Amino acid sequence: MHAWLIVIGLVVFLWLWYSSRGGAAAQRGILSFGKSRAREVTEETVTFEDVAGVDEAKEELKEVVDFLANPDRYAQLGARIPKGVLLVGPPGTGKTLLARAVAGEAKRPFYHISGSDFVEMFVGVGAARVRDLFQKAREHAPCIVFIDELDALGKARGAGVISHEEREQTLNQLLVEMDGFDPSTGVIVMAATNRPEILDQALLRPGRFDRQVLVDRPEKEGRRKILELHVKGVTLDPAVDLEQVAARTPGFAGADLANLVNEAALLAARRRKAKVTMEEFDEAVERVLVGLEKKGRLVSPAERRIVAFHELGHAVCAETLPGADPVQKVSIVPRGMGALGLTWHRLAEDRYLMTASELQSRIAVLLGGRAAELLFIGEPSTGAHDDLAKATEIASDMVRKYGMSQLGLRTFERPRMAMVNPELGAASPRDHGDETAVSIDKEVDRLIQEGLELARKTLEERRAVVEALATRLLDEQQLSGLEIRRALGLPAREQENRSELAPRKPEAAPEAPDPETKPA
Repeated sequence: MHAWLIVIGLVVFLWLWYSSRGGAAAQRGILSFGKSRAREVTEETVTFEDVAGVDEAKEELKEVVDFLANPDRYAQLGARIPKGVLLVGPPGTGKTLLARAVAGEAKRPFYHISGSDFVEMFVGVGAARVRDLFQKAREHAPCIVFIDELDALGKARGAGVISHEEREQTLNQLLVEMDGFDPSTGVIVMAATNRPEILDQALLRPGRFDRQVLVDRPEKEGRRKILELHVKGVTLDPAVDLEQVAARTPGFAGADLANLVNEAALLAARRRKAKVTMEEFDEAVERVLVGLEKKGRLVSPAERRIVAFHELGHAVCAETLPGADPVQKVSIVPRGMGALGLTWHRLAEDRYLMTASELQSRIAVLLGGRAAELLFIGEPSTGAHDDLAKATEIASDMVRKYGMSQLGLRTFERPRMAMVNPELGAASPRDHGDETAVSIDKEVDRLIQEGLELARKTLEERRAVVEALATRLLDEQQLSGLEIRRALGLPAREQENRSELAPRKPEAAPEAPDPETKPA
């Protein structure tokens, strides 16, 4: 009996001791569940000098910086600074870095939090964290509150079949806080998203995120400036021309360019070089875009012959048709996930508009591989499937969007309802009848067939040259654009030393057919 009393007394003692030592901490842990998880960036060293390629966005944000640095001047004039600034742009363009640069320029506190940090499985926690965040911000005003990936929190309410009560309650609290605090307090809310079309419209009205700043992919000059920033810690060969690298990378965002510089440095280190040369940058561009060379992949002689004629079909059409992008290089070395060959094109400058004749030439270039297979092999292969998809897309856009067909200037697609709320449904109802749909299909077929005939005629007129180039390509595995132009009797283009070589997304190369796929 006494033993049981001793055991019970020991248990009671341990429980009382644990309660006195850990109870308060446990209670604090429970109460802190509704505390904001915002992280204050105190050692802010990022300024506008560390951000390149987004000059227009920086100009937009200088006003915010000036307000944070001199709030009294604006208050005396009665000016109202925007309460919220929404940074919109593709992934990797530097939205978060730009927000940190604003805080660094103004030398004010910077609170960083992700949109997903607000939402928990317990109802009411997210709203409590929003209240705590804005209370903390008011105490340290003027300051910046930056919400990254706003779409995780600010998705349109009522979206989807099942409503998310906790997320909507959190969003409601954010709307109340942004509409309620005094603009003279100096709390500026910045947010970033790459999906602005799915945000709740109440977030975008004046008085909340009343200024949207586009942070887009940089142009050629912006890419050069970004490269200059990222190569500061890299030992470069004096012959490296960042202007060339910038020209070769249209469509690259800042993060892509940082990765490119790192890949070039890794290649140089792997080769035990003392400096990073242009050769590493050239290979890094190709590696980032289409993957590693797979020289060990065994390709039968018959397939290599198909690949050679296929790629030369693209290249010869591109060099001879007006308005087509000239060729930089043709290769039959396998790369990436299944490409058995590539045709690289080059651009002298970034393009934003294309004429009807240029689009028709692009369709013919895409179908040049299939035309070459029909002329020199005698039958088509499975390698042109991606070419056909791209050619069909261009032809369809010419008919449906651009008014470049015999159907006239009318467009045949309304804006998708998904632009407002993609989870509520698919496209809007079709605004034309069945007869018009048949006419559209016929026009698309006509444009594709004309492109194929143009490519076939172009190659037929140069049959002997294509066959000679194919023999060389099979022997050497790759040919430069200059060698192809010389064989065709075309004059050398300006700056053939690759000063402005810029590969587009390469044409799809033939792939080996699936061994389990049976012909129809």
